[in-house]
Order: sequence, then structure tokens, then C-alpha cells
Amino acid sequence: MATPRILRLNDSDNVVIAIDRVSNGDILQNGVAARSAVGKGHKIALVPISEGEPIRKFGQIIGFASVPIAPGDWVHEHNVAIHDFSRDYAFATEARPDGGLLAGEVPETFQGFRRPDGRVGTRNYIGILSSVNCSATVAGFIAEAVERSGILKDYPDIDGVIPFTHGTGCGMASKGEGYDILARTQWGYATHPNLAAVVLVGLGCEVFQIPRLKQQYGIVEGDHFQSLTIQETGGTRRSIEAGVERIRDLLPMAAKARRETVSASEITLALQCGGSDGYSGLTANPALGAAVDQLVRQGGTAILSETPEIFGAEHLLTRRAESEAVGQKIVDLIDWWTDYAARAGGELNNNPSPGNKAGGLTTILEKSLGAVAKGGTSTLRGVYAYAERIDRKGFVYMDTPGYDPVAATGQVAGGANVIAFTTGRGSAYGCKPTPSIKLATNSDLYRRMEEDMDINCGDVLEGVSIEEKGREIFQTVLRVASGERSKSEELGYGANEFVPWQIGATM
Repeated sequence: MATPRILRLNDSDNVVIAIDRVSNGDILQNGVAARSAVGKGHKIALVPISEGEPIRKFGQIIGFASVPIAPGDWVHEHNVAIHDFSRDYAFATEARPDGGLLAGEVPETFQGFRRPDGRVGTRNYIGILSSVNCSATVAGFIAEAVERSGILKDYPDIDGVIPFTHGTGCGMASKGEGYDILARTQWGYATHPNLAAVVLVGLGCEVFQIPRLKQQYGIVEGDHFQSLTIQETGGTRRSIEAGVERIRDLLPMAAKARRETVSASEITLALQCGGSDGYSGLTANPALGAAVDQLVRQGGTAILSETPEIFGAEHLLTRRAESEAVGQKIVDLIDWWTDYAARAGGELNNNPSPGNKAGGLTTILEKSLGAVAKGGTSTLRGVYAYAERIDRKGFVYMDTPGYDPVAATGQVAGGANVIAFTTGRGSAYGCKPTPSIKLATNSDLYRRMEEDMDINCGDVLEGVSIEEKGREIFQTVLRVASGERSKSEELGYGANEFVPWQIGATM
């Protein structure tokens, strides 16, 4: 019978990861006998660990032994605790010039839509935004009416008409964080390069007023932006008719857009992970990190996010920051989130989710260390607020919640025109207007959900190198950016995943 495979990630680690399922009594490669059955992706003690002693994985602390742990013990919630400990932020000590292409690399291109403002889209949609939940139904009815009319068949170069509806826009303060976040999100979508044109539909009396948004961002109505309110237009039926007519007028202009050859530097790649497991930090996340480094060398941009899921690994980012000022912004975000969670009666340590734990992740520290690997090794060039326009090239960070739809909505509003999404448990997700590429962390998941997964990263455990898998991911990003449909697009995902971050009191 074959010896179950295990993996020790760093010489300082006192646990190993079970690559195969381990049975009680199995003799592992290091000669230690398993003292219980252990699932794939879970941890096994390599040496005796005293109560209170740090548990180390990735060469980093992921928790502390809550009881004495013997060699061969399963290491998980029942014997691991978490508490505060000091971290050395070492600001900017690992920052380095990103440099240019490596030997043998060539400038890469893709086929994208060059927009009037100079940015480049990877899709050619028309969007219908709702300013408030009260206009969400009408926004959806307009999209349905356009679809029923059959007019889109005359415009094969239009990817579709999408309603972006949400649950806020009123019953909120007219100033402050909550309002500003919604305004940035709406403006980010209204001007997104993957949307050739947008119709913004309001009720008329809501807190989030369309005229105020237009004035705030200098938005002018024309061939790329139109708006209406239900109250001024004369009710539901007339608003649907008016909305359809406006889209009918916008379609010829939108259809003039043509793909052209552009530099890979025009890609802004959002990095996401959801339904993580014990393999995430071993396969898909570091492989995506290798793709990010390649994109940055090409002059492109990658956005790491999900602040609650970098908690405990923030010191890895502060060291890569281009300056102490940039690194301090990461620390300030962690402090804000710690207070934010406490105000709601929670704590950042409440993570991981039940699915994460079933997949082998025990603490938020362990999850965060794996999640940060998506960002590769490039220097951190900037830290942005939720839905803020990304205006720098290279590797950057955006403050978002860890909840995938909310996080990705902010990244897209910031300008992401492609998303790479790693998953170990099988997150079902898509994100119009930005195509989402799904990366499976293990081969079992890929085989089970092949219709949803674009790339299998489980073969990293079979000998495929991280660098090779990173090149595969990067080439897939280029093809999808050029128009190849991702699995989630083929399945029709994306219209319900517009979820702006709701913060502040609902009144």
C-alpha cells in the first residue's frame, strides 16, 4: 500500500500537510505514525508541540497549541488556539524595482476595446444601473423588454444588456462613508471600460440623487450615459418604454466598438479567492501569484483585496510596500477593521468559514497567509479605498470585505477588466461585466465541477511547477481578455453579483 503523501512547506514548520487521505496508524514519509484519520489538506504534527507553543506553517505562525500535541496528531480546531502576538512590519525592506521582462519573455498583447477615455475593455456590454432599490425592478424590466424585443440580434458585437441592481440608495445618510462608497461604485460602473454605454434609472425622491452624482463626477449625458427617474417619466410602464428607447438609441454607437491589438499592460486583474481549502496556499494561490508577477513585468495591474482575509499576514505586504507610507496604509486598514468588527460584536478571528475548516484551514492566520500568495512577489505600489479608481500600474491593494461578491464589485468599480478567482471548495461565481476565470486548487474539485472551473491547479501536486502553472494562468487571462468565454460566462453567471458594500446605519 502506497505511503500517503505529505508536504512540509518550510524547514521551520512543525506541521505537515496531508496531500492524500491518511488513515490511523499510517506511517508517513518522515517515519511518524498518524494517530488518527486525517483528511486531504489537513495538518499533522511533525514533532512534539507543547501547550502554548506556536504552530508554524509557511514558515509563519498560524496559531498556538491549546493542549500538548504529539507527533502524528491531527492539528485542527480541537487543539489550536489563536491570540495576539507581535509582528515585525519591516516597512519597505523587501521592495524592489519590478524591472522589465525576464530573459526569453516577449511583450504580450490581447484584443481589447479602446474606449474614448483611453482605457481598454475586454467586453462590450450595455449596463442598466439602479440608483436605489426602489428602481431595481424597473431596471430589470427594461433589460427583459430589450431581450424580448429581439433588437440585440441586429448587434452581434454587443455582449448583452445587464441590469445592475442593489438593495440600498435610500434610508441612509446623505454624506459620509456609506454614501461615498455607493457613489464611487456607481461612478466606477457607469464609466467602466467593459460597458460601452449605461442607463441609470432612479425613482426620483431617494437619498442617492442622480443629479448629485452627475455633478460630483462631471458626468455628461450623451452617447455613453443616459438617465431617467420613474417619477418624472410618469410611472413604471412609461419608464420601461423610455428605458428601452434609450438603449435602442445607444446600441448603434456601442456596436461601432471593435477589438484591436493592445498591450498586456492594459489588463487590470482582480484577484479573488472563495471557498478556500488546505490546498489553496499550496497550488492555485501561489500559481496565480506567479501569473501576477508576469503581468506586472508586462506593465499591467493586479488588485489584491479582502482585508479581513489578510489579517495576520499583513506584515508580508508591508515589507513589499514601495514606501513606509504605503505600508502604513495596510496597518491602518487592519486597525479600522478590528474596530469595525468589534462595533458589530464580532472579531476578525471569526474567520475561516465552516467550508474552509472542512477543507483543512484552521485559523484566519493560516487562511490569510495562503490568500496573500495570490499577490505574487512584486512591490506594492498603492493602497486604495473601496471602489476607488485604480490609477497606478503594478501590484496594488484595495480595501474590501472578504465576502466575494462585495469585494469583486469594488474591484470592478476600480477598473478591473478581468478577474481570477481561486477556489478549493467550489465557489459558484461570475461577474458581469468583467469575465471571471475560476482556478480549482485540487484535482478532485476540478473533476467534480469541470463545467464551472477554467483551470486545474491541482496538478501542481503532481509535479507541475508553480512557474509553469503561472504561465498557463497568464495565457488564459490574455485569451479571455481577447473574447474567449470563461466557464462562468458560458453558464450565464454575473447579473446578480453586483453587491455594493453597505456600511453605516440603515435608517
